[in-house]
Amino acid sequence: MAATIFIAMIVLLLLGFPMMIPLIVGAFIGFFTMFGGMGQMETMVQQMLAGIRPASLIAVPMFIFAADIMTRGQSAGRLIDLVMAFVGHVRGGLAISTAAACTLFGAVSGSTQATVVAVGSPLRPRMLKAGYKDSFILALIVNASDIAFLIPPSIGMIIYGVVSNTSIAELFIAGIGPGLLILALFSIYSYIYALRNNVPTEERATWSARGKALLAALWPMGFPVIIIGGIYGGVFSPTEAAAACVLYALLLEVVVFRSITVGEVYQTAKSTGLITAVVFILVGAGAAFSWVISFAQVPQAILGAIGITEMGAIGVLFVISIAFFVGCMFVDPIVVILVLVPIFAPVVDAVGLDPVLVGVIITLQVAIGSATPPFGCDIFTAIAVFKRPYIEVIRGTPPFILILMGVAVALIFFPQIALFARDLAFR
Repeated sequence: MAATIFIAMIVLLLLGFPMMIPLIVGAFIGFFTMFGGMGQMETMVQQMLAGIRPASLIAVPMFIFAADIMTRGQSAGRLIDLVMAFVGHVRGGLAISTAAACTLFGAVSGSTQATVVAVGSPLRPRMLKAGYKDSFILALIVNASDIAFLIPPSIGMIIYGVVSNTSIAELFIAGIGPGLLILALFSIYSYIYALRNNVPTEERATWSARGKALLAALWPMGFPVIIIGGIYGGVFSPTEAAAACVLYALLLEVVVFRSITVGEVYQTAKSTGLITAVVFILVGAGAAFSWVISFAQVPQAILGAIGITEMGAIGVLFVISIAFFVGCMFVDPIVVILVLVPIFAPVVDAVGLDPVLVGVIITLQVAIGSATPPFGCDIFTAIAVFKRPYIEVIRGTPPFILILMGVAVALIFFPQIALFARDLAFR
């Protein structure tokens, strides 16, 4: 049965069907084979509904809606201007500013693809004019957007938390350390790149200009205060923080900045509804598919074949990292989380791994895979946004991928990079 399911899914993918169709067909084949007819199809529907029932998933459309409002408004631009005012003049400052802007916007959006659009669109022309090669620019934007998957609010962490029944608040806090480490390493690489390629520096901003940029960015900087401060202080749950972000985004862009109209809010809501529908169909189909393969004992057979049950904690983390990295090179990150997390959950429990650490490592690997050839989703977002050929988008990615993989290895051997802030906040 397992072979039939996977062959059918691969054929559908090769024929160009969106990922939700192979998942639904795979689940359908499994239910039909195991229960011998159409009589148990209501069980499949029940499993799909169970996948989208957790209340924590309400945070996903809210964070997407808040990010869409900010992208249409002025918040993203003000955050970029703030970073440029303070580091734009140093060697590689424009590239460092781009990485830092991705981090800041990630802290208010939680979406890698939204970050590619919001940060890349205004900064790529400036970097081209400053003398950076386009292959470096595209690779920087695509890979720096990965930080948005680690810095709260991370949509990937929300999905992982729901599937694995892990505290989303703890995952959010634990993602901050690795995200800042990646930013620091990308900044060092950008400095070295600018030095070796003799990229000229920009004019140093005056303290008056920096003060104005800081003042202009104070309102947008309220987003991470709401999310991190609210959760850390026990004021909000992650879901309530998402609702507060939507309200704050509406107040900023409609009332304070007056950058979008009520009609544009309606159009933004429709766009968010479309994206949310796709996400929730994937979640529901993934839940049904995961139930099928678990019922058929497929995970136990696969893990037993590779001998993972005999490995120690570090060996298990390496296997998990490789599985998620490879999976996201080909398939949507949400689907990979939905399918693979239940497979590895028994092993994680058996070796006594901290589920929060596992969640951070999985989120990082998902982010890396999303920006890695051949089919990383962020690559195709960049192709669509910047209208550049595939080869040019991926040409400059190897150094960034190596940095990200280095951080993943560091997390395995030094888990306190992620867990220190979590332990400080919740232990």
